[in-house]
Amino acid sequence: MAGWIHMVTARTPTNIAVIKYWGKRDESLILPVNDSISVTLDPEHLCTTTTVAVSPGFDQDRMWLNGKEISLSGGRYQNCLREIRARAEDFEDNERGIKIAKQDWQKLRVHIASYNNFPTAAGLASSAAGFACLVFALAKLMNAKEDPSQLSAIARQGSGSACRSLYGGFVKWIMGKEENGSDSLAVQLVDENHWDDLVIIIAVVSSRQKETSSTTGMRDTVETSMLLQHRAKVEVVPKRIVKMEEAIQNHDFSSFAQLTCSDSNQFHAVCLDTCPPIFYMNDTSHRIISCIEKWNRSEESPQVAYTFDAGPNAVLIARNRKTAALLLQRMLYFFPPSADTDMSSYVLGDKSILKDAGIQGINDVDALPPPPEMKDKVPAQRNGGEVSYFICTRPGRGPLLLSEADESLALLDHSTGLPK
Repeated sequence: MAGWIHMVTARTPTNIAVIKYWGKRDESLILPVNDSISVTLDPEHLCTTTTVAVSPGFDQDRMWLNGKEISLSGGRYQNCLREIRARAEDFEDNERGIKIAKQDWQKLRVHIASYNNFPTAAGLASSAAGFACLVFALAKLMNAKEDPSQLSAIARQGSGSACRSLYGGFVKWIMGKEENGSDSLAVQLVDENHWDDLVIIIAVVSSRQKETSSTTGMRDTVETSMLLQHRAKVEVVPKRIVKMEEAIQNHDFSSFAQLTCSDSNQFHAVCLDTCPPIFYMNDTSHRIISCIEKWNRSEESPQVAYTFDAGPNAVLIARNRKTAALLLQRMLYFFPPSADTDMSSYVLGDKSILKDAGIQGINDVDALPPPPEMKDKVPAQRNGGEVSYFICTRPGRGPLLLSEADESLALLDHSTGLPK
């Protein structure tokens, strides 16, 4: 390998929309038909780590995702690379004798290695974390001076929802009005400490790749769904956006839950209204909704909000930690693991929630009583094996540059620029 290698590693969270983005008004620039709002998930539990490197010894741009080399020829990758290269600035590292002039970035090739610590393309917004991390890391590598909002407009050209992963907390993607997309970008509504009572439990129903990709699904919906036209216009999403911003600012969980559940259900109704219809949720997803709805209705106010992206996995947002422990008890009652399961591999992320729920092992799951709202009803059916595992997390911070001093965090070898 000729000469030096300059390398940067970053970690970026994924996000889950509570007011959904579905449908583009411009396919190539990835401009949406409506605003959307998301919560960023704690990168300790769900994130993409990306290492980007540049060297005069590299002869072509190359990328490895989760250990496998993938092509960078796609328009979305090329857009992100082109936009960051155009904004690159002079870079100098006197200690290592590296000097890169602004104009040299166009000639230098990059190596990229990316790793998701959660399933790719299973409806957990892996592309959002992936493209956000790519753009954030490239900007740091090439000394670009853009702020997160400006970077979000570039990440958007990789994957629409990626623009919302450039910030922590609750984030709004403004659809914008300009034809060139210059005003279609993300802004932070509140940071991750604003509503830190919230606890998020994800039921991973399937980690398989989905049958209809979001890109294809959206295109079909825009072309065939009358319901989408109604949803995107003044009466529905624009009004929900205003109400959702108020609910978040005021810590109004009742309004937040009602809006989140309604918007998720309408998004999936739009998918069913598409020709041919798109089925992202499955029977297990529907059972989870039924469980939450029964519980919420039995209480004076909603305890948990549910939302489903383009896949069957449930994202359940509990109003506080005590409620989250009760939620986990209900989920384990209705969806117990198989008899030989180690509980620490069935509940991932913040495992301390198991202690709060009084669960140490499978015996404790077997001993769980039916939830009180099931009293006097038909005996509750337990659906073992339907949930692969749960992830317990919370609202989290935005992208983070990992220490260059700690070479162990890099996914590329410092001497060869190839995956470790």
